[in-house]
Amino acid sequence: MRKLFLMLLAVFVVLLVGCSKDELSTSDNETKENDRDGGKTVTETDEVVKENENVFPLTGIGTDETVDNRIISVMINNHSAARPQSGLSEADIVFEILAEGMITRLLAFYQSELPDVVGPVRSAREYYFELANGYNALYVYHGAAGFVNDMIKSRGINYLDGATYDNDGNLFKRESFRKAPHNSYLLLDAAYDVASGKGYETKVSHEPMEFLTDEDVQNLSGDAAEHVKIVYSNNPSWIVEYSYDETNGNYFRSSDGERTVELTSEDPVKIENIFIVETHHEVIDDVGRRAIDFETGGNGYLIQNGQAQEVQWENRDGRIVPVKDGQTVGFVPGKTWINVVPTNPGMQQSVTFSN
Repeated sequence: MRKLFLMLLAVFVVLLVGCSKDELSTSDNETKENDRDGGKTVTETDEVVKENENVFPLTGIGTDETVDNRIISVMINNHSAARPQSGLSEADIVFEILAEGMITRLLAFYQSELPDVVGPVRSAREYYFELANGYNALYVYHGAAGFVNDMIKSRGINYLDGATYDNDGNLFKRESFRKAPHNSYLLLDAAYDVASGKGYETKVSHEPMEFLTDEDVQNLSGDAAEHVKIVYSNNPSWIVEYSYDETNGNYFRSSDGERTVELTSEDPVKIENIFIVETHHEVIDDVGRRAIDFETGGNGYLIQNGQAQEVQWENRDGRIVPVKDGQTVGFVPGKTWINVVPTNPGMQQSVTFSN
């Protein structure tokens, strides 16, 4: 009996030692694997950081949502009687361009965010709807001269005209706290349904614009541009200013000395990229309408991260992009405002930088 007991004990010890060696070998292999992964031991509780599945094409912001809603562009009134506006803080890109006289009008592009209300909405102009078409965006406006409406239809622009839906309570609404023509607002939730009813595509795969990586953003260089001033006119209403917020890496916009904010919430407009484009403007009729050249290209400033660099602008496949040494310059992921200024007097006189 004693011999049997000793034999069983010996077998048990052998098995125990073998298991310990196996566990040690497994542990060594895991350590080697972890060493190849940078020396960090990965456990089941470690959070695995994964990239987003998609990216919003106009902001470069990652998302796990499906990104297939068509861009909606809206003509937004920028008259002093129309401020503060609604929906500007949620626009991905905003073009600010002279209309008649020295008054600018805004063309705002919506895709990553869709505010409930946008406006006040104003009338169409040729260079605005051509820009919208270049980004394959639905074009929303309220009214236009007959010949402009004829151009929109003959050129196959996908449009929604507020004059057709004026104050219908579904797509457009007139507000009583402002007087016409500064009181027509787009109810954006209905835009896709109305567009679909007209036979327009509302699901589109937009090609993303060029964006910088986080490392690229950290390595940006240029002249100091913590404060940017753009003078469209000596009238303070048409002087645009941008102030850099170093803490958050974006700019606040002001006009007429007042910060640009949302009408109801008073949330400020925050911008990661200011792209200033210089191009030829020409008055073409007695009313003061303009033709503006968005084809030839020219000089520009790209302002990001508190710094400005001189660039060229080009129209590439309908999009207005910054270019340097023949290569597209990337935007910082986020919102972009594109301010268009005339070649006369030109950027050197109408744009200033300071700290």
